[in-house]
Amino acid sequence: MTEFLQLAFQGFSLGCTYALIGLGFVVIFRASNVLNFAQGAMLLVGAYLISWLAVDVGVPFLVAVLVAASLLTLGGAGFQAVVLRRVTGQPPFVIAMITIGAGIALVAGVEAIWGPEQRLLGDPWGSSSFQVGGVTIGWVKLWGIVVTAVAVAGYFAFDRYTRSGLAIRAIAGDEEATLSVGVPVRRMHAITWGLAGALATLGGLFLAGFPGAPQPTLGDAALRAFPAIVLGGLTSPVGAVIGGVVIGIVEVMTSGYAPDWTGANFYAVAPYIVMIAVLLVRPYGLLGRAPAERL
Repeated sequence: MTEFLQLAFQGFSLGCTYALIGLGFVVIFRASNVLNFAQGAMLLVGAYLISWLAVDVGVPFLVAVLVAASLLTLGGAGFQAVVLRRVTGQPPFVIAMITIGAGIALVAGVEAIWGPEQRLLGDPWGSSSFQVGGVTIGWVKLWGIVVTAVAVAGYFAFDRYTRSGLAIRAIAGDEEATLSVGVPVRRMHAITWGLAGALATLGGLFLAGFPGAPQPTLGDAALRAFPAIVLGGLTSPVGAVIGGVVIGIVEVMTSGYAPDWTGANFYAVAPYIVMIAVLLVRPYGLLGRAPAERL
């Protein structure tokens, strides 16, 4: 029972990180139908900025996180306003290729500036843990859960109670109608990219601490969150959070309990099996909705 609870806690912690990453994907897709393939690279840049500020520059860790998140927010919004705004109306394939190119450029930039080696993130968590009923609770994992809860609550408060959040929800429902009543749609799109940048920074922070230091391949981990957003529904922020937690638990539980004959890396395949099984029953995910069609 102790082993089960230990794996459940670790899975929930990892799932919270996937929820942050998945929410970044969904925030953009819901408002503009753009699947941001640069999200993993944004995650990488955020983690490296935190490492550089906290370790090399010597900025207090919390300040480093806030500065990195702010820079990624501005960078994401700026990319949408300067680049993607000019290709509005182009086929989704064109926009997807632009985000892929941007992701490749960001990864190359990180390696050019900081090199291909791992970087230290500092030791803000104290590298310590404590026991609860025989279950080891690591501080980095606990803080990951807490920060995810705060970030998700903050996003949903923004989404429901601010004018910009309500405008973005309206765009997700009917962009043409929203544009016709004077809502600045392009500005709202830029805001969603800014939000995705901030979420990517937090996701990169805790993914780098789960299990190691930031390295150039960190951005590839965003693909591990993809089953979460498909499982929950590409248009559902709540689904992204639920899907992230489910996929995190499935991944860790599989690594602990899968029989030997499944292979050493079956834990990486299991989330996709769950995703496919759900899509066979719910083609748009657990909480996703089919696109509305005009008659």
